[in-house]
Amino acid sequence: MPVVSVPYAFNEEELYVDLRSIIGHSLFLKCEGFNFAGSIKLKAALEMVEAAERDGVLTPESILVESSSGNLGVALSMIAASKGYRFLCVTDSRGNLSTRMMMEALGSQVHMMAGQEANGGFLGARIEYVRELCASDDRYVWLSQYTNPSNWKAHYRTTAPAIARQFPQLDVLFVGAGTTGTLMGCARYFREWHRPVRIIAVDSVGSVSFGGAPGRRMIPGLGMSMRPPLLDESYVDEAIYVEEADTVRTCHRLARRGFLFGGSTGTVVSGATDWLTRHDARELTAVAIGPDLGERYLDTIYQTNWLRDLYGEDVLDSDEVAAGSWAATPAPPPRWGRRLDPADRQPQGQPAPSAPGS
Repeated sequence: MPVVSVPYAFNEEELYVDLRSIIGHSLFLKCEGFNFAGSIKLKAALEMVEAAERDGVLTPESILVESSSGNLGVALSMIAASKGYRFLCVTDSRGNLSTRMMMEALGSQVHMMAGQEANGGFLGARIEYVRELCASDDRYVWLSQYTNPSNWKAHYRTTAPAIARQFPQLDVLFVGAGTTGTLMGCARYFREWHRPVRIIAVDSVGSVSFGGAPGRRMIPGLGMSMRPPLLDESYVDEAIYVEEADTVRTCHRLARRGFLFGGSTGTVVSGATDWLTRHDARELTAVAIGPDLGERYLDTIYQTNWLRDLYGEDVLDSDEVAAGSWAATPAPPPRWGRRLDPADRQPQGQPAPSAPGS
């Protein structure tokens, strides 16, 4: 029986869902939302905070500040409350209301940026606001999830080894791409493993992380409107892209089978399903990482009016969703994507463009 005295001491690491009966392919979904922060972001948040403590950057007088669209903000709010730090989360209007309320309930301050940038993102404005805060008062400590190596090291130490223990014959791993901390930590670990593992990055249409065209993205979590500084494409075999409408449909199909997952998980499962449909995957051992659960999306992805306003009346085919008919109906290929060949992969250490993002 687990007994903890601090909330970040508990994280369920060994829970998987076999999705074969839902999507028609063998795919094991690693569920990362079963901790007190409710998402995989707990790992990166704790690693970054404890590294800052070891380095002497954080003191009792410090005020943590971070730019986050949601889940990392909740994780840092929980850790800050437990450790006695003040925390300010800089977010934007795309974040879920329930997520902002959770941060405030944990004692954090939330600052919402209202102005959207020309490329459709908010990240540049959020980061600039954080920089101005840090310049104005040296009590502010910015962990910078976008550049902090502790972000990917958390998954190199925990997420990837946990998958390796359960699936020693792993062939392909699907990982959502946001800051790319999870992606880079897992990819680096399996590059050193005893057998080759194909690493597939799953991104959102409208994200520029892998060179795609910028576009509107309304579901927080995955995707960036600047190139992620942590990303080293030499570790990634292929990047695939998922339309937000397909994310929504995937979340609802899973929900009709009793699994209420969040937007990032829906995107990863949708991309993985498309990839497995287009490849001869019968003999492959495939795992996907599900970063979040669905409770925080009840007023967005699972709210009919919100969906219709953004994606149109026919975003959900109610008969198909209710039937959970993926096993009988092949999924269409992604809108676009590309295999990352060695010739066009990003060399490690090459500076990222300075364009603002989300």
